[in-house]
Amino acid sequence: MKDARPLPQYLVQRYQGWKATAHAENKAWFRRLAEEGQRPRTMVISCCDSRVHVSAMFRADGGEFFIHRNIAALVPPYAPDGGNHGTSAAVEYAVTVLKVANLLVVGHSRCGGIKGCHDMCAGLAPELEEKTSFIGRWMDILRPSYDRTEGAATEADRLEAMEKDAVLVSLENLMTFPYVRAAVEAEELALHGLWKDIAEGVVECYDPETGRFVAI
Repeated sequence: MKDARPLPQYLVQRYQGWKATAHAENKAWFRRLAEEGQRPRTMVISCCDSRVHVSAMFRADGGEFFIHRNIAALVPPYAPDGGNHGTSAAVEYAVTVLKVANLLVVGHSRCGGIKGCHDMCAGLAPELEEKTSFIGRWMDILRPSYDRTEGAATEADRLEAMEKDAVLVSLENLMTFPYVRAAVEAEELALHGLWKDIAEGVVECYDPETGRFVAI
């Protein structure tokens, strides 16, 4: 593959620092992870956004979280059509092989994917309507949310409402996977919907009894 290049030096230096400190001080733990395999209790589906660092937020060490990231932390409906489905494959592995006990969907404020969906639906981003736009076709999952949030007072309120609605859409879509539904109904798996305010560091969890996101 002639187009690949060596790592930038700053990344090499960061790795070497980690290897000399964090790895050197925890060699037994890393060997155990390698020899015994991973046994995470939790799967996290979060956004690709570089500002969303779930492991740091929960102070999780290596081996604790099975993490899948995509644009806007969306989960598509169950669709066994023989196509390539990265998010669905991650869910299948976490639930049927790793048998995680908790599955978190983590949305966040100022999400670029949600803003793109909003603008696409508002006719402000025609490039996302193109069939060749991977982002646009991915955000089609959330199109109905634009209409559901029509009553928001301001655009900022609507975007936040869409961010939180995206979490609920993903939770609902997770329940269309037969093995997810079976695990939930057997009380072997719990689904959780979270939304993080990046600026304030506040994390809200969806409360099904009130139908609202509540700060934890």
